[in-house]
Amino acid sequence: MDAEAARAFTPLTLGPLSLRNRFIKSATNEGMAKGGVPSKLLVEHHRRIAAGGVGMTTVAYCAVTADGRTFEDQVLMDAPSVRHLRALTEAVHRQGAAASAQLTHGGCFTFLPKLSTQYPLSASGGFNAAGVLSGRLFKTAMTRQDMERVAQQFVAAARLAREAGFDAVELHMGHGYLLSQFLSPRYNRRRDAYGGDAAQRAAYPAEVLARVLDAVGQTLAVGCKLSVIEGYKGGAGAEEAAAIARVLERTGAHFLVLSGGMNVEAPWAIFGSNMPAAAVETIQNPVVKIATRLMRLAEPKLRFHELYLREPSLRVRAAVKLPLVYLGGAKSLQGIARVMADGFDGIALGRALIHDPEFVNKLKNGTVSVSACTACNECVVTMYGASGTHCVLQGALADAARLNRQPAAD
Repeated sequence: MDAEAARAFTPLTLGPLSLRNRFIKSATNEGMAKGGVPSKLLVEHHRRIAAGGVGMTTVAYCAVTADGRTFEDQVLMDAPSVRHLRALTEAVHRQGAAASAQLTHGGCFTFLPKLSTQYPLSASGGFNAAGVLSGRLFKTAMTRQDMERVAQQFVAAARLAREAGFDAVELHMGHGYLLSQFLSPRYNRRRDAYGGDAAQRAAYPAEVLARVLDAVGQTLAVGCKLSVIEGYKGGAGAEEAAAIARVLERTGAHFLVLSGGMNVEAPWAIFGSNMPAAAVETIQNPVVKIATRLMRLAEPKLRFHELYLREPSLRVRAAVKLPLVYLGGAKSLQGIARVMADGFDGIALGRALIHDPEFVNKLKNGTVSVSACTACNECVVTMYGASGTHCVLQGALADAARLNRQPAAD
């Protein structure tokens, strides 16, 4: 193993947190919280990844409020969830890894059957492209009162994450969720202090970050997930991402996780490759199936290549000094060495760990040097099934469906 690859196995400090190595399981929606309650399967999913050698594993999409979910079967970071999530963090800690909670609000990207408001909230009002299939054709611009309330919801969720034993929180500012909607030129057409150029559009996400840092930043690592490219014509690119990263650095973020793409406009940019037609037909949720079919009509033909977000991520690396975690197709020891040589501080892995939770340990002991994950993306649609997210090549755990019906702490 060369020196750059070996550096990935050295400790990493993120704010008040020290990780045993630089590998982080990225947040990938698990589909393991039926009715919003974390399940025993969710615990086992992250326990296996922690046992497999990562420095930290990230629990995906912990909604900061009931309206902030995109679907009903997502973790709701509320008081009743704490004991279930504590079972998860304790299981992860027993394996020597840290646990991060990804805190999110979907804004106008929601498929919930009911909301407490007539229209979903977003940076700006008007037609809601994400609501075509959910019947919510319009969205409403957040008022200052709305913004204050949602910021406090992020703070409350971060405090609950700390109570549940998490070591870090990741504020989701990518992929077209609410904070991303403020960052995006397509979604944010405000003419007040929260709209304008990229740095001005970052004002509200930075305000949320500052509130969370004030609340928990002395004891938890506080990071943000950011799309380095939105991936569609007219969408924000790397230079805008660099400007946003500078704002988040000045605000005090302990780290950034760099991703790409948007759920509605460019989901293919998230994965660096297309969704196979056959996989789409396996989706059990009818709304998601129709939405995915429509999105495939606009998809460019992409062939996966390792480190597919490297170039725009390097633009962000050049703009800031805070720790950056690279995310985007790292699947080999050679690729990991390149990420380290490029000056990134950590490596986030998604599909490679879904395929094999032991991947990091196998890289370290020399058993493998390249992931056998084919980037087929069929794991993406398994989250809507009874057994939750899993690799179709490996199959789900034998008792996955049963464990997914059982609350974590019961």
